[in-house]
Amino acid sequence: MKDTRPNFILIMTDQHRGDCLSLENHPVLLTPNIDHIGGQGVHFTRAYSTCPSCVPARRSLMVGQYPATHGMVGYHDGLEWTAPPTLPSVLKAAGYHTFLVGRNMHLWPRRQRYGFDEMVIFEDDYMEFLTNHQDNCPAGYWDHGISGNGWTARPWHLQEKFHPTTWTVTQALHFLKRRDPSCPFLLVVSFIAPHPPLVPPAFYLERYLRSQIPPPYLGDWAKPPERDGRGSHVQSYRVNLQGEALRAARAGYYGLINHVDDQLYRLLGSHTGLKGDLAKNTYIIFTSDHGEMLGDHYLFRKAYPYEGSARIPFLIQGPEVQPGQTCSCPVSLEDIMPTILELAGIPIPETVEGQSLAPILRGKKKTLEREYLHGEHASCYSYPQANHFLTDGKEKYCWFTATGEEQLFNLQDDPGELHNLACRPEYQPRLLVWRERLITKLKNRPEGFTDGERLIPGRPHQPLLPHASGKT
Repeated sequence: MKDTRPNFILIMTDQHRGDCLSLENHPVLLTPNIDHIGGQGVHFTRAYSTCPSCVPARRSLMVGQYPATHGMVGYHDGLEWTAPPTLPSVLKAAGYHTFLVGRNMHLWPRRQRYGFDEMVIFEDDYMEFLTNHQDNCPAGYWDHGISGNGWTARPWHLQEKFHPTTWTVTQALHFLKRRDPSCPFLLVVSFIAPHPPLVPPAFYLERYLRSQIPPPYLGDWAKPPERDGRGSHVQSYRVNLQGEALRAARAGYYGLINHVDDQLYRLLGSHTGLKGDLAKNTYIIFTSDHGEMLGDHYLFRKAYPYEGSARIPFLIQGPEVQPGQTCSCPVSLEDIMPTILELAGIPIPETVEGQSLAPILRGKKKTLEREYLHGEHASCYSYPQANHFLTDGKEKYCWFTATGEEQLFNLQDDPGELHNLACRPEYQPRLLVWRERLITKLKNRPEGFTDGERLIPGRPHQPLLPHASGKT
């Protein structure tokens, strides 16, 4: 008997801001194919990464657990992991064909499958692909000279077919052609873009260099870097991008996203990718691991509690999804695993903490039973950067571990977080509400962030909690 359970394609970009979609009314960026996922499904406008950097965020997605539960609350690479049941392992055990293509999920060792039947990954297979085509692309991947974490940009230096975005979609199409037709599948398509290096194909860079690039958000609380950033390293997290530097960085970033969007038509379009009954029985989920500050508030890269870093795109369409919905309740990467499992009719492991979005997708609920989300990021670039944040999608409270500095933003009236309300007398009652919530959330943490009555600044905030498993 034919297995009629639904298929799932999980598309994940890297370092993609939640406001960088034309569906979000971006002033210049074109993303019609990504927009279509939300237009024919649900666009979650208040989705957040609860630990906005690559490794902890992807751990949360893989097992549906919050960072403090799986033990990684900041960036830490090269750590082996004795994981609880993962999304691909549960689907595989239930008879799904599971496949990962593109950037690996930042798990270690990187060839360990964590439940995937097959993996074709950027870190190994793409680099081998370039090596095997030396006659056509004698230059190496890094010969463009652009930093993998910096703000400089230039056009991709090889033919477009050798760009990692194009290669990733090509490999995904190969899977659709050679997958096991007797069972449903999970296909994870993981792009390295728009994470730097900012090297889109020339067409996409030039498109946005011609555009009216929007200026960065600069809060009345934000402080420029020393010497206005002059003499800083190209991948410094403190910047004051102006003129051509700002234009090139943003054009490179937007160009990478636009390139992903065009390539997604190859994957999802009926001419080359999903066709007929396959398209009708497949859920499409689009999201990212975290965002990118992109010069907002004199900051670059991620790991901050602000919208540019923590808010992510999150769109779902599929056979049971009521189209054209917009949902503003706070959701996160932890919700993906229980959502997919419920849609597949598979029991959700007790280890999962995220909430299934299936009732919202089916039009049976408008919101989740979740008052707010807690996010954090341990010391990464510097100790003063370490932070916790709480948000209900309407307001956001930030607390910085080192100094105890507090910030309060009204996201509805001030989406750019330009005005810190924490210092205004009329907002002290709201500040107290959020502070008490964070005290409650952190009361059992081993770092000693609170004694149960107050928040205590200056406590250690390291990426790994004592129970995080594995060896470096």
